[in-house]
Order: sequence, then C-alpha cells, then structure tokens
Amino acid sequence: MSVRKTLEEARRWLKTAEMDLRAARLLLREGEYALSCFHAHQAAEKALKALWYALESSPWGHSLVKLLRELEEVAPEIFNKLRDLLEPAALLDKYYIPTRYPNGLPDLTPDEVYTRREAEEAVRLAEQFRQRAREVLTP
Repeated sequence: MSVRKTLEEARRWLKTAEMDLRAARLLLREGEYALSCFHAHQAAEKALKALWYALESSPWGHSLVKLLRELEEVAPEIFNKLRDLLEPAALLDKYYIPTRYPNGLPDLTPDEVYTRREAEEAVRLAEQFRQRAREVLTP
C-alpha cells in the first residue's frame, strides 16, 4: 500500500473515532451513561487503530491495552509516546462488553449500573486517545 493510501486509511479511522466521541458526548448529555461509556471505548479503539493503519499494520481485537502493548513490539517509538495511556486503556476496556449486554452484570441491566461520573470520565479518557493519535499522525 502506498504511503498516501496508508495515511488515508488512518485518517478514515480517526474520523470515525471522532464520530464515536461525538456519540458518547450526546449519550452522556441524554443520560444514557452505559452507552456513552461504550462509545467512548469505541472512540479510543478506533483512534489506536488509526495509528496501526498508519504503520501499514492490521490491528486485531478490541482491547485497548492489547492494542497498545502490541504497538510496543511494532513501533516502540510510538508506544513510548503513548505509554501513559495504559491505565486509561484498562479503565476503558471494562466498558466494552458489560455496557451493552444484560447478562454482563448480575441481575441488572447496564442502564441501572453506569453513572454520570463514569460516563464523564470515559469521554474524557477517549478524548485523550483521540488527541494523542492526532498528535502522532500529524507531528
């Protein structure tokens, strides 16, 4: 793949990450905290995958921690710029499944468990992933 096509693919993933971030903010504003947390995770995931595509690599999986740790093997110089995102990645990873499925939590549905504070934090963390990916992609 040419450099131009590689960067275009990365741009498409980053643009979609921004769309998920907008959705997370809207859902937060509407009081849909579980779904806001999920879309925050999606925004962070797509921001990381944008970096992978910029490196002409195919990322696999949904765990932010895994995507970051594997980035260390492929592009240690980029990983070093993002190392501090490992803890936020672990927090956001917890929002991938239980925010969407009624059997992800004992006896309750996601809308009965997730709070405004969690959604606000998830959105804030996702914004960090998006911003950091932008910085790496456009130095």
